[in-house]
Amino acid sequence: MRAALIETCARPPVVADRPAPEPGPGREVVRVTAAPVTPLDLLCAGGASYFGVPALPYVPGVQGVGTVAGRPVWFPTSAGMAPGDGSMAEAALARTDDLVELPAGADPYAVAALGLSAVAAYLALTWRGELRAGEQVIVLGAGGVVGQAAIQLARLAGARRVIAVARSAAARKRAHHAGADAVVPIHHHDTPDETAGASLPGTPADAEGASLARTPADTEGASLARTPADTAAEVAELAARLLDACDGPADLVLDPLFGVPAAAAARTLRDGGRLVNLGSSASETSPLDSSTIRSRSLRILGYTNNSVTREQRAAAITYIAEQSSAGRLAVTHEVMPLAEVAEAWNRQANGTANGRIVLRTT
Repeated sequence: MRAALIETCARPPVVADRPAPEPGPGREVVRVTAAPVTPLDLLCAGGASYFGVPALPYVPGVQGVGTVAGRPVWFPTSAGMAPGDGSMAEAALARTDDLVELPAGADPYAVAALGLSAVAAYLALTWRGELRAGEQVIVLGAGGVVGQAAIQLARLAGARRVIAVARSAAARKRAHHAGADAVVPIHHHDTPDETAGASLPGTPADAEGASLARTPADTEGASLARTPADTAAEVAELAARLLDACDGPADLVLDPLFGVPAAAAARTLRDGGRLVNLGSSASETSPLDSSTIRSRSLRILGYTNNSVTREQRAAAITYIAEQSSAGRLAVTHEVMPLAEVAEAWNRQANGTANGRIVLRTT
């Protein structure tokens, strides 16, 4: 079969012939239709992640959509995190217990683009964040896949108002398109007017998770020349603009950024409000002050897909696929053939992709 193959860490995959997988006890062969290129794929293949150096060569792809005996399914893999091949091939091996059957007629590329990013958004909002109907939600990093999905999923859960925060003009445009009531630029010099007619590709800072192309000067709150007073002023200024966009105090913040944006968003929360952190694409640390947390009895919660059960993940994928099929949930994505995996990989890594890239493997 044809497959994408990582032969050297930190290098794009090449297309090569690979032995077709064979089914075994508790394992099924999936005829792959769609395989997204995600930040986790790039992280694992870089060779410097917390999973360690992957066993080379291997087929990347931590998730995909395909068919088993003619049935459409979504499936995860541990490619790059443990020995074995992933989804970026014409066929892949998956655990039988991990397969999630999709509704008839579901668009495989749309579901693949949503995938685990939408699972994170959904469970961070509902399971960890305990979102209730009528609440006001702030979504940080709203131009990324997690952020776009979170805006729509918050609406579906009954949120009365959703405030989006994004850096680039293109990211703010995506957040508007996803249905945010208001979109706030991270930096005050990025005026809301830039959103109108924006057609630029996404930037590395738009992606949830660490971007391989980021430098310290690109990250919010990470400039070496910035003093503590500068950082405090930046937090206060962003917090003021967020409060202006809100209709009263916020109830819940969904945060894939951390850093200055998280510290600012926390100041908008009501007494007993919640902030759920699921990433650190702005910074690994945040100037979140103790007085803000204590004075409002805030709950600061962490989320990772690694902490959910197989049953939780399956239920979330089923809900996401149903909403996608019904036209109520979608994220910006583009489809590229498997033969162009190196270009797709590079574009996803350097932030020039138009949303999530999904490989067409058939």
